[in-house]
Amino acid sequence: MDRERVKSYLRDLVDFRDEIDTVDAVARIKKAIWFRGPNVWILAFAIVLASVGLNVNSTAVIIGAMLVSPLMGPIVGIGLSIGINDIQLLRDAARNLLVMVVISLLASTLYFLLSPLDLVNPTELLARTRPTIFDVLIALFGGLAGILETSRKDRGTVLSGVAIATALMPPLCTAGFALSDGNWHYFFGALYLFIINSVFIIIATYLMVKYLRFTPVESYAQNRRRATVMALLLVAFIVPSLFSAVSLVRENNYKRNVISFIQANKRFSGSYIYDYEIDGQKVTIYTAGAALTETDKILLDASASAFRIDPANISVKESSFVSNDTELLEEELRKMREEATEQIEQRDEIIGNMELEIARLRGEMNKE
Repeated sequence: MDRERVKSYLRDLVDFRDEIDTVDAVARIKKAIWFRGPNVWILAFAIVLASVGLNVNSTAVIIGAMLVSPLMGPIVGIGLSIGINDIQLLRDAARNLLVMVVISLLASTLYFLLSPLDLVNPTELLARTRPTIFDVLIALFGGLAGILETSRKDRGTVLSGVAIATALMPPLCTAGFALSDGNWHYFFGALYLFIINSVFIIIATYLMVKYLRFTPVESYAQNRRRATVMALLLVAFIVPSLFSAVSLVRENNYKRNVISFIQANKRFSGSYIYDYEIDGQKVTIYTAGAALTETDKILLDASASAFRIDPANISVKESSFVSNDTELLEEELRKMREEATEQIEQRDEIIGNMELEIARLRGEMNKE
């Protein structure tokens, strides 16, 4: 009896079909795909706003831009059209999405061409040039949450969170930056991230539409040819994305293995690893201190194999060669300490000047 009561409680807890209005959801999604009038200007303003945020490394500004962006509408519309077998909706949503992407690229490229600010380390921009498995998961579960919220009778603030989490605008802004800078590597990386996000939102929407049993526009029996086209389009979306997702998982696992390998081999008999780079399967290790002995190299190769890294893919750059002479090693370390001390003193001077300037500005404000 208790078991049945628990099962009944769990079913009531997770069941949400009574809270869903699919007819109203379809009407809202169809309305959101249209891109004209105020939406054109809202998108352009949001793109420029996000570009400014990326340009100055301001997360808050980027989040604000994503909140007002209308980019989600056509993407969800494509997922809905595939789910309900509506070829006309698919055409409209795809056309509007294409127009949105073109306007976004034009607005962001123009901004970065005119912007006088050239960051030395634009971390927010660089973070949008290469997708990871986390981007795939965010887009998938964000898309599921988005279509479920759109289908609810009593809607809350979930859509705002979905717009922020799925991050559709920053990759387009980064692509615009790459166009303005002539950097095609960044351009295709950012555009690929946008496509990955969009495709998995479409897949999530399709799956939820099928699960909630949205009423199809045409059944398979009414029009087999269109149903076949829909199925082929769905496969065209899913298959490359799944390959990409698998590739991203493998890449992420490989990087994790490399990091563990580096941590396990920080120090050798007379030297240590101070930096490393990963380029695909190739790993470059930078060491300082005495040259690696043959024993060190054998142990390094064995350790690489233990962490599932091909030793042939590892190259060692011994950039600081010193002999085993203790005096020479101490001299090398002394130079490194002096350089570090000089850099710290320069930073302290800059911070001191900034504090003085802040104090001066506060004094002027108090006088006013």
